[in-house]
Amino acid sequence: MSSINNEENNISLLATHYKSVIDLLGEDASREGLLDTPERVAKAMTFLTKGYNENPEEILRKALFKEDYSQMVIVKDIDFYSLCEHHMLPFWGKAHVAYIPNGYITGLSKIPRVVEVFARRLQVQERLTTQIKDCIQKTLNPMGVMVVIEAQHMCMQMRGVQKQNSTTTTSDFTGVFNTAKTREEFINLIR
Repeated sequence: MSSINNEENNISLLATHYKSVIDLLGEDASREGLLDTPERVAKAMTFLTKGYNENPEEILRKALFKEDYSQMVIVKDIDFYSLCEHHMLPFWGKAHVAYIPNGYITGLSKIPRVVEVFARRLQVQERLTTQIKDCIQKTLNPMGVMVVIEAQHMCMQMRGVQKQNSTTTTSDFTGVFNTAKTREEFINLIR
């Protein structure tokens, strides 16, 4: 019950701040169309940053299974949405994750859940890539992990350089993915 009260209190505090932001931008926060906007934005931001309240390692551990399988497991085209920590504007795209088990596998849905947890925080794409990799490596202890993320950033598209068709790709890897042949196999399989 206290976490619900805490969330309601946070939303109320955020709404107060968003009302001030609207007024500081030169709008009238008491105008009919904006009356409920501060609370709606507060609820949206709470949802968009809910990853701070979730433990990605625990998500993986809840579906950890002993299995004698030592070939590449790939979950690709994982849609995600995040907020750039520099401008608090959205960036979104697809994550591709592979690991080679070392005695244990996890439920396939858990990999997208891990991506979601880290994406639902204020982020930069480079850190997002590494956090996903590190979490899977630490929790599953596989022979290797590789993560590739392809994303578009509103901070590059609607402000600043304004390049609407640009895509940013990041990758990070551990273990057997340090071998070029293994990385190439993964890249070929996600294309």
